Amino acid sequence: MSTRAAAPTRREQILSEAARLFAARGFHGVGVDEIGAAVGISGPGLYRHFAGKDAMLAELLVGISERLLTGGRHRVAEAAAAGDPARVLSSLIDGHIDFALDDRALITLHDRELDRLRDADRKLVRQLQRQYVELWVEVVRELHPEVGEAEVRVAVHAVFGLLNSTPHLAALGREAVESLLRRLAHGAFGALSA
Repeated sequence: MSTRAAAPTRREQILSEAARLFAARGFHGVGVDEIGAAVGISGPGLYRHFAGKDAMLAELLVGISERLLTGGRHRVAEAAAAGDPARVLSSLIDGHIDFALDDRALITLHDRELDRLRDADRKLVRQLQRQYVELWVEVVRELHPEVGEAEVRVAVHAVFGLLNSTPHLAALGREAVESLLRRLAHGAFGALSA
């Protein structure tokens, strides 16, 4: 029995290359011909998969917001079974670090191009992000009940800023960065009780 992951679909390949190219040169700096060439099809061939670049951008940014929220909920449910809020927080931190290290282009894309989305898609991204923040706030408040909600919310956003700084971290290998980010995130939340 093989445990190898399935090869990415053509649609996933297109999204991956679009994210990489948009992050490197900006949404308006990349044409459909370039994205097509990166995956070995003609630019017009992309229209069999997407209505256009706007649709790719929306799927990338809505998609990652949905994945973070779904993954976070799964991690909370799985770790909460142990009844240990510290374990739940550790699981959330580990999941976000994996995202931050594996999807650096999407972090850059979000920072630079969110305002390019149609209003409905931008509102959906923001709604999903608020739900993801609330998931973390609930876990941190359970771990630090003596700390006010506003302070916890600021701490959660600060830790996201720290973890999402990965597009700018190239000096260390993945394991070293992962370990450092984990220690810093736990330290930041631990400082709530100091």
